[in-house]
Amino acid sequence: MATLGRIGVVGGGNMGSALIRGILAKGLVEPGDLYLAEKIPDKAAALAQELGVRTAPWPMELEPVDLLILAVKPPDMPEATRGSRPALKPQTLVISVAAGVTLKAIAAELPQAQPLIRAMPNTPCLIGQGITALAPGEHAGPGHMETALSVFKAVGEALTTQEKYLDAVTGLSGSGPAYVYLFIEALADAGVRQGLDRQTALTLAAHTVSGAARMVIEDGRHPAQLKDMVTSPGGTTIAGLHELERGGLRGLIMDAVAAATNRSRELGG
Repeated sequence: MATLGRIGVVGGGNMGSALIRGILAKGLVEPGDLYLAEKIPDKAAALAQELGVRTAPWPMELEPVDLLILAVKPPDMPEATRGSRPALKPQTLVISVAAGVTLKAIAAELPQAQPLIRAMPNTPCLIGQGITALAPGEHAGPGHMETALSVFKAVGEALTTQEKYLDAVTGLSGSGPAYVYLFIEALADAGVRQGLDRQTALTLAAHTVSGAARMVIEDGRHPAQLKDMVTSPGGTTIAGLHELERGGLRGLIMDAVAAATNRSRELGG
């Protein structure tokens, strides 16, 4: 049963298509009430055939919608925002997933007092395992936030924050999957160096990281406590941890998040 009215999605790339699939899988709207505006006609046609959604020319001819999701790259935001104005009603909620584009910049292209929320999702949304931080604009009320949370919980987990923290969110969870992929690759390489075949090493590494993450999420104890559970006196784990600490792993990770956060600030102008 549809609950969110009519939805328009501008941009059918990885994030836009992931959101469409999640929204439909959770039954938040019927396919016929979801409109996709995508600048590449073949991509729009393929998604429409696969999912049964309606398509609109980029992005000027959207039907009036109750929720508009701008799932485009930052350079495309001005065109997408201006072109979508005819689809907006006074209480249409606009959600942007464009990294670094501020609420102020988006609002400047929208009608006055339009409800607006910025979202910072990450790529595990593609498999329903993402995490998204949502920052409300001045005219977004509790009902709008509830709507936004329901949309992004369709592709993982979601939480609320203030816009001033979104650059840090970008540096941590937005860019974070890349850090984890690098760690998994390095862990697998280490296994290969010790004689394991490549596929066995990669399978062990990926499931080790996945399982450890689930422990943090589901167990409730601090990661340091969980780490201590694995670390016997004079054992193998403490020997490995000693090398990681000596190499400065913690500092490197903190520096990586800081660098990505600073770059997000730069891109936001």
